Amino acid sequence: MARQEGTGLARRQQPERPARPEHPGEEPAHSTVTVEQGRFCLARCSCGWRGPARRARSLARTDAEAHARET
Repeated sequence: MARQEGTGLARRQQPERPARPEHPGEEPAHSTVTVEQGRFCLARCSCGWRGPARRARSLARTDAEAHARET
């Protein structure tokens, strides 16, 4: 993937799981994505949660996985 610098636009990765309930009447599952902002990467969730800005994508993914386990 080519690296874009100076655009100021966040690139989003597709969530692994759709944010829809598995059974009718059930709360939607948390759907997380990682977003790049400049030199930083952070995790976001469909519930509104945002992880801290990280320089390593792997740490942002770990933050997202930890958030999904907590809920």
